[in-house]
Amino acid sequence: MLLFLAAGALIGWFYGQLLWGLLAAALLALAWQVRQLLSFDRALRTDNFDDFRIGEGIWEQIYSKFRFERDRGLRQKAVNRQLLREIRNSTDAMPDGAVVLDANNEIVACNRAAKGLAGLKRKKDRGQRIDNILRDPKLIGLINSNDHQQSVEIPSPITDGDWLNCRVVPYGAEQKLLLLRDVTERIRLSKMRRDFVANASHELRSPLTVISGYLDALSDAGDLPADWVKPVTQMRNQSLRMKHILTEMLELSQLEGAGSASRNENIDVVQLLNDVRIDFDRPADAAEIKVNAESSATILGRKAEIESVVVNLLSNALRYTPQSGEINLTWRSSSDGAELIVKDTGEGIDPEHIPRLTERFFRVDRGRSRGEGGIGLGLAIVKHVLVRHDAELEIKSEPGSGSEFRCVFPPDRVKVATPTALS
Repeated sequence: MLLFLAAGALIGWFYGQLLWGLLAAALLALAWQVRQLLSFDRALRTDNFDDFRIGEGIWEQIYSKFRFERDRGLRQKAVNRQLLREIRNSTDAMPDGAVVLDANNEIVACNRAAKGLAGLKRKKDRGQRIDNILRDPKLIGLINSNDHQQSVEIPSPITDGDWLNCRVVPYGAEQKLLLLRDVTERIRLSKMRRDFVANASHELRSPLTVISGYLDALSDAGDLPADWVKPVTQMRNQSLRMKHILTEMLELSQLEGAGSASRNENIDVVQLLNDVRIDFDRPADAAEIKVNAESSATILGRKAEIESVVVNLLSNALRYTPQSGEINLTWRSSSDGAELIVKDTGEGIDPEHIPRLTERFFRVDRGRSRGEGGIGLGLAIVKHVLVRHDAELEIKSEPGSGSEFRCVFPPDRVKVATPTALS
């Protein structure tokens, strides 16, 4: 380029027009460069570089660099295409359905199992909102809540009698992954178990009532031989214990098969706590029970079930709190909801056992629980009652420092009395 410009300047100098010669050479060089630029642009658009004149200098470097980057891009594209094919094959092999949703809950992609479980179609449903296809209110609430720890179970949209477990987890930038799992077998087994427990408990109550009647008659008989007094008393106590167990099993079976509790009853919790404290059948040497009413708010739900929660929590507290201890029943409310707290100064619970306390038939001290008549269903009943009332059970305890059972009710279950204006 410099030689070309120098030649133009030399020719102009030869004719006595040095600047005009340099300008003419610069214009010719610019025209050639523009021609090369347009030719390169046309080659890029048509992907035909046969007619592109490489020339020398910078255009040779540009074309060489472009060809290198294009070849590398093609190789990377092939790798990505193979990787995408492998990912798609692996997701299609999954037995669970997977649906990728964007920030607007629109379907980005789904695997083959999502079609079999929920009837989704990859091409047809792409770009559609998931709540326009799967219209279950519980699923829509889960997706909008962005709660990645919870899951819901919904009826299958394509097969009557089948059930799906749904969970939402983060996935990519401003995306989430909806996971669908077939839990039909587990639901059916759970229903069979509940039906078996309910039927067995119901059938056992009739013969047990007859046995208890005869044992009561023998116990009240004045002419009972001395050798029979202790065995009859033991059999009578065990029959009463068995009746209590059957009652709890029936109650738990009914709670497991029930949905959300109605909001027809307005429960005065403070009055309920006082009634339970007064009427509770406890030994004379039991720990003292106090009621702390920090709110006059009421609960919308079923009174019998809330009373069952208080009775079961109070029974556990009395069982593990010494006579010198104290049990506090506290009721408080705020804008975030309400809390029913049962706190004792008893033995406490090892933290490793706390996650399992609400399991059926779980007992921390099996020997002691059996001796005092418990079988590990009380806290399971408490948990299911609270679930029916959209509430949660929080447990805090340390060995030797007592325990605190906190029932947290949501604001929509709590009714606060409207202040009356002074006349």
